Amino acid sequence: DHFHMQSESLIGPLMQSISHQHWKVRVAVIEATGAAIQFGSGKSVDDVLPHFAQRLFDDVPQVRQAVMRVVGGWLLSLRDRYSFFHKLIPLLLSGFHDEIPEIACEASTLWEQVGLQWQAGNEEDLKDKLDFASPPPAHHPSPGSRPGLGCRELVFRNLSKILPAVCHDIDDWVAGTRVKSAQLLAVLLLHAEDHVTQHLEPVLRALLRACADEEAAVVSSCTRSAELVGTFVSPEVFLKLILSTLRKSPSPSGLLVLASLIQGCPREALRPHVKVIAMELAQAHICQGSENVSVQGRGWGSYRAGEPLLEVLVTVLALWGPTGLGDKVQETLAALAAVEGMDGSQDLFRAHVSPLLEWLAASHRDWTGHSVELLQLDVVLSHSGPALGEALPQLVPILRSCLQPARDPAMRLKLFSTLTGVLLGAPETVDSQGQLHGYLDTLLQDIFVPNLQWHAGRTAAAIRTAAVSCLWALVSSGALSDGQIQDMQETLMPQILTTLEEDSQMTRLISCRIINLFLKTSNGVIDPDKLIKIYPELLKRLDDVSDDVRLAATSALVTWLQRVQSEASKCCYQSSVRHLYRELLVYLDDPEHAVQDAVLEALKAGSVLFPDLLVKETEAVLHKHRSPTYCEQLLQHLQALPPAQ
Repeated sequence: DHFHMQSESLIGPLMQSISHQHWKVRVAVIEATGAAIQFGSGKSVDDVLPHFAQRLFDDVPQVRQAVMRVVGGWLLSLRDRYSFFHKLIPLLLSGFHDEIPEIACEASTLWEQVGLQWQAGNEEDLKDKLDFASPPPAHHPSPGSRPGLGCRELVFRNLSKILPAVCHDIDDWVAGTRVKSAQLLAVLLLHAEDHVTQHLEPVLRALLRACADEEAAVVSSCTRSAELVGTFVSPEVFLKLILSTLRKSPSPSGLLVLASLIQGCPREALRPHVKVIAMELAQAHICQGSENVSVQGRGWGSYRAGEPLLEVLVTVLALWGPTGLGDKVQETLAALAAVEGMDGSQDLFRAHVSPLLEWLAASHRDWTGHSVELLQLDVVLSHSGPALGEALPQLVPILRSCLQPARDPAMRLKLFSTLTGVLLGAPETVDSQGQLHGYLDTLLQDIFVPNLQWHAGRTAAAIRTAAVSCLWALVSSGALSDGQIQDMQETLMPQILTTLEEDSQMTRLISCRIINLFLKTSNGVIDPDKLIKIYPELLKRLDDVSDDVRLAATSALVTWLQRVQSEASKCCYQSSVRHLYRELLVYLDDPEHAVQDAVLEALKAGSVLFPDLLVKETEAVLHKHRSPTYCEQLLQHLQALPPAQ
């Protein structure tokens, strides 16, 4: 009781020492102040809080930690704490983004305790919300770590008192204060959820100002806040405000806020408003506004407007391009390119392809077959052209991660399809700078090899088909040298031979073509055992149900025979070639004339190896064929051959 009467007299001297040069003294002052108010009079809280807020910027972690502990203690056990909640909560929540993880974790733990204690003391008031607990919003950014009901209610009930100060400080002349305020705003919005709707206008005004900040940390936190607004607030509400602002005064920060709102907004909720957004952004006054900002901002304004606007247009094109908005988006891309002084949309993508890929890479570990980002990546890859050759350091890690066997099969199928289209024109896309060869090992070991391995099921078979198609696009694109393809052959030939047995006709056909190409480009010496293992698998395909596959296999056998001819020690292949002669002679009597013609050409091509042997084998089956015509043509060809040297 005596201390209670004297405690107020201690606050003044303590505050004079709270900025002492020795950090241990500062910590002691903070702890002493906490005790003086805890066990004395709470009237001095208002006098102390500005000093405590200043200590949140202290360079020494122990000082910041002391502030967290004292404020947390007050929120838990100060006698008249309810009247100070709106002043103490911002201090504790500011600790969530402390650069020291232990302090951030302790602040989070203290806040959770405060929420639970308040919830326990107000159970009657919260009865309905406790009995009928609402699940996290469908598109909550972190449903697994959603703040508890008590924490959310505390923020919601005090938000009207906290927000004005935060929105004011987000414009402070001290950079550190702006950064802290921007971080705090994101935490508050995560707790407030849809209750932020009633405070939306001042929040958006603050975000529009802060997104023009020169501090990247402020802009980053504010784009995060805008994404949260997009998640929790109906697009009908926030679009009315933000589009109205853009009509009156287009600005880079306004476009950045809009891009972030759209990024956070659930796809289905946004769908009815997409046409309005696209048409609004395509208006001349918005493009002109971006140009004006560029001039006044000495070049930086256009860039900062162009990138978020391009993100918006990529999203619109990805989700709704086929529905009739595609042409309108292309017009807008051309207009944006003109504003930035570029010749066309391809130059626009060239200027921004690396940031666009980094933007998409931020979430690629969570992608599925239904992810919007997958469609956005397709747009970026299909529109960037030669610029992709400069963005391989950003692109290849995304592909490597997303095409791992453990990832979503639907996503891998779509991504392989997109990649196939890009690789078909590799010299004009991913290899425009001649650097693709530096990533071949990653493509082979981390993408093709794992996805060509056999696994049971139709989905796995579809993925193998997609992987084979993608591989064919790569090796047939002309971007790789014979030596590089030969290196690929040594790794992939065993797996491609197994894909000849796939149920998919397309897989078998492309596999035959790949083997044919591998054989054509193998200029060096091949291990005879490996070469001999190839032709029996191709022979099996001559019984294929598809004539296209049969013809492709025959073509590959021609190349195989030519490859044997180039070997120095042909004699070790004699038994294999004899077997091949016999098998091919069977198909020389095939019902399909196209197959007969192809087999005849194959036998003619291989006749130079062991002509006497082929004459003997042909004469042995001549009388067995329904028509001797093809055998006679082959014998005539053999008789016309020059004598063996």
